[in-house]
Amino acid sequence: MVWDAWGSPSGHTPLPEQIRGLLAQVFGVSGEPVTRRDEGDVPLRASALTPEQHAGLVAVVGADHLSLDHRDRLLHAGGKSTPDLLRRRADGEQDAPDAVVFPADHAQVLAVLKYCAAQTIAVVPFGGGTSVVGGLDPARGDFPAVLALDLRRLDTLTDVDPVSGTATLGAGLSGPQAEELLARHGLSLGHFPQSFEFATIGGFAATRSSGQASAGYGRFDDMIMRLRIATPAGDLDLGRAPASAAGPDLRELFSGSEGALGIITAVTLRVHPIPETTAYQAWSFPDFATGAAALRTVIQAGAAPTVMRLSDEAETGLNLARAGDIGGAAVGGCLAVTTFEGTAAHVAARSAEASALLTAAGGTALGEKPAREWEHGRFAAPYLRDALLDVGVLCETLETATNWANLATLKAAVTTALTDALTTQGTPALIMCHISHTYPTGASLYFTVVGKQADDPITQWAKAKRAAGDAIVAAGGTITHHHAVGADHRPWMTDEIGDLGVRVLRAVKNAVDPAGILNPGKLIP
Repeated sequence: MVWDAWGSPSGHTPLPEQIRGLLAQVFGVSGEPVTRRDEGDVPLRASALTPEQHAGLVAVVGADHLSLDHRDRLLHAGGKSTPDLLRRRADGEQDAPDAVVFPADHAQVLAVLKYCAAQTIAVVPFGGGTSVVGGLDPARGDFPAVLALDLRRLDTLTDVDPVSGTATLGAGLSGPQAEELLARHGLSLGHFPQSFEFATIGGFAATRSSGQASAGYGRFDDMIMRLRIATPAGDLDLGRAPASAAGPDLRELFSGSEGALGIITAVTLRVHPIPETTAYQAWSFPDFATGAAALRTVIQAGAAPTVMRLSDEAETGLNLARAGDIGGAAVGGCLAVTTFEGTAAHVAARSAEASALLTAAGGTALGEKPAREWEHGRFAAPYLRDALLDVGVLCETLETATNWANLATLKAAVTTALTDALTTQGTPALIMCHISHTYPTGASLYFTVVGKQADDPITQWAKAKRAAGDAIVAAGGTITHHHAVGADHRPWMTDEIGDLGVRVLRAVKNAVDPAGILNPGKLIP
């Protein structure tokens, strides 16, 4: 990805004239993009790696796979949250890892960790670089140097078991690479988060990722059958069977560990045949409460589509504006999107059942077009965020989850907290929300925030993030549903798991990483 924005250069396009006019009207910005620096003009903190340490790491991975190059260091300087990008665009020296290492396999990852533990060098695992919660910050803590360990060379499909429906994938494979390799065997993983184009198999596992099709295929952690993990204390190979009573399931401990407890090098996953057909249907509901109740009815009846999402009134209106219908005349209320994948018979039966339930719950069918348009643009939203930042508009996201009975209370609390924190000098912020994932007992809420940038937008967002995080905790939600903890959500982890839970994580950390070199400052308070 590019160093100061999301994705590839080809995905970046100027804002349409109608959107620029809308931004000028609402936020008073000109709509003219700022000029961004060339990556070669960005000063970086000098590398603290000693010549002896350089030689020691070269002995492990080879001279061609250890880099102190300016561009390599800059591209590994962190993730892609709005504060990450604002910091990267700011003047002055940028922090970056002291070096980037590219191990070839599990054995080299293990050897790098053992060497770094002996030399007290911090190590930040790096997959696709898509973290939006500070999970890739090159934090040194008390260590003299920090290394980015890039897993891109662990990029093979090592085993396919079509009888059991599993496949073993290297942690460095991106989403598209994994799907391409599996497709040669007529298989698919079906995991499509918004970060799909760039995020990796190891990253999905390390952050407990949840894809847009999770209603049909489950979260990524639901798909994990086996994990191979390198730690400074040695190897772990976890998962012998689909289910076991052999004590606590340690796969659950390392799924979501964010590189703080070990580095995942290979994952055996549940896979399925490439769907024979896909059906699309969009729905309109008069209000968010009615739509949420309809989604709950479907998921609790066991008739869940592969994808099922519901936008609130504000998000529905903005999506219409982006499509060219500024007045929002085409669809009132709230827009829901459903897709169904599988065999023709299965899709027909399941879509008919879900459609009957949604209609009975107050939904109006809108046909295929809005659902197909959503699928066509489902990976593009981060590019719009970058274009908004370029013209002085703050844009960021956060997410949470709770049970159905508490959903409305949580949504109202977070919306109020964000509105109060970001409304300045009479200029309101636009707070949008959608249900992105559903479960029989509850759902996730995904918020998108758009507002006028203050003179110090990093501090502006930090204030809003604190308000939202406190509101989530007070209203009984989880501090993160699928973005992970990183550094950004770490202040609320004690609220999430309690003092004893934190002590348990610290004890595990001490067992597998006694020197504390793995991803300092993330996950564990």
